[in-house]
Order: sequence, then C-alpha cells, then structure tokens
Amino acid sequence: MKPAYEHVEMGAGCSVRVYHRKLPRIPFEWHHHPEYELTLTMNSRGKRYIGDSIAEYEGDDLVLVPPDLPHTWSSNRSIDSTAPQVAIVVWFSGDWARRVADCCPEYDALHRLLRRAACGLSFSPEAGAAMRQHAGILLADSPRKRLSAILDVLCQLADEQASPLASPSAFDGGSIGRPSGHEPERLNRALAVIEARFAERLTLRELAAAAMLSERTLNRYFVQHVGESVGKYVSRVRMGHACRMLADTSWPVSVIAARSGFPNLANFNRQFRALRETTPAAYRKEFAGVDRQATDAASLESRSPSLEK
Repeated sequence: MKPAYEHVEMGAGCSVRVYHRKLPRIPFEWHHHPEYELTLTMNSRGKRYIGDSIAEYEGDDLVLVPPDLPHTWSSNRSIDSTAPQVAIVVWFSGDWARRVADCCPEYDALHRLLRRAACGLSFSPEAGAAMRQHAGILLADSPRKRLSAILDVLCQLADEQASPLASPSAFDGGSIGRPSGHEPERLNRALAVIEARFAERLTLRELAAAAMLSERTLNRYFVQHVGESVGKYVSRVRMGHACRMLADTSWPVSVIAARSGFPNLANFNRQFRALRETTPAAYRKEFAGVDRQATDAASLESRSPSLEK
C-alpha cells in the first residue's frame, strides 16, 4: 500500500510546527513526510503502524518518527468515552536540529537523539506522561515559548530508554534508514554492503574488511551510531525485507524467508515470532486489512486535508 505524502507547513516565523489534534476517533491515514515527527497520543487505544512495526498502544503513547518513514495510528476506542482522543504532534527538520546542536553546545543532546531515532523510537509511558506535563507550554500562543519547550523535551528524550520500531529496510523504496546522515564514511561502506547483500550469508569479517576496520571497531561503530550490534542490525534488515514482502506480495512464506536471507524456514518462523511477537501468517493478515481501514477512513472524509493525493 503506497503511503500518501504529507506536506507540513511550519508557519511564518516558526522553525517547528506544533499541532493539537482532537478527534472522536483517530483514523487510519498511511502517510510520510520529510520531517521528524514527535507524537504524544492520549485518551486513545488502538494500533500503531510505524514502517513495518505494528503494535498496540494506549495511554500516554510517545513516539519519534524519522523522516520519510510511513506511519499512522488507528484507534478503536477512547480510554475516557466522554472526552475526545488527543494528540500533540511536533514536526521539525533534521537539518534544523543538527544546526542548533552544532551552534549551541547546550543542545548537543539533539545529535544523540537523531542518531538513536534512525528507525523510530517508542518511549515509555512515564516519558509520555512527563511530556504531557509540558502540554500547556507546548501549546502556548507564543512561538518562542513553544520552541523553548520543544527543545527541552527533545533533549530530555535523548537519554530516555526507548525501543526501536521499524526495521531499516522499511523506508520508502527499501533504502536503509541511516541514523543522521553524518556517520563515518567507513561505517557507510559496511551499511552499503548489508543493503546490497542482506539475503546472502554475511560475516563480520567481510563487513569489517569492506569498512577497513577491525571487527571490534566496526561493532563499536554500529553500537555508537546505529544503536545496536552488527548482528542485530543485519537481522532487522532481513526481517524488515521479509515484512515488506509479506505485506506487498502473495508469495509463499518459504520463498519470502529464503529471499530475505533465512534459508531455514523453521529458524525464520522462530526469529519472526521473537522479533514481531506474532507469526508471518498473522502479520500478513494484519496488513491485508489495512486497505479496508484506509477506505473506510476516506469514505468518512476524515483524512487530514494536508495529505496530498
């Protein structure tokens, strides 16, 4: 299912955009945009789709989505049925955030946050509740007050525990989602090899040779810049490719496993369940229902007017 493109207007005199969304129900709107998006969803229960990640959400759901990663929330009920479902959405440019961090050492934490957010981050309910406490100033009339609050929140999140969401190959076109665009060149070489040959047998020695680094140094680079070891990253690339084919094709699971770098079907099924907490067949069925949800949302004219067809 092709995601719609959303054009985000920052507004005159503003370097970030804050959107206060109130709805009886959050509709399925599969879309992407070139900005980072920090979304706090409140008084809502349903499913969250971030790239190839599908998860249940509720309460103070706080997620950071990187540029050009398709995403949406789709609610099925409110926690408090007498109140609307609410989202505070913050959009900002990665280039802008890096320039702020480069110019102001007080905001160096922004670099760490963008590196960690390569494939999206889901923060704890406690972090979501902490952001909710800033709601008043995040939604202030003054753009300067909003900006100050946003910078504080982003810097606080830089060191918060969070779970990565999508796999690197979940980005539009299947390209690898790199953490910040500023990785060392040697790391980029290893990433390029993984992108081109993920379906083959890859060894740490081969990747280290391509990067002209020792195996230990390459693994340290991955942990520092990508947020996980080489082995975990390769597994997520392979799993992400498998998820895309499960969602977009009717190929047998055995064929998808083999084309994703898992020659052993039983091993693929075990790893898929461990990473996605579901089976490949159930995952495919979940995405098969997405088109129906999207059609229902469109028929109710509940899509955001900023989504360009």
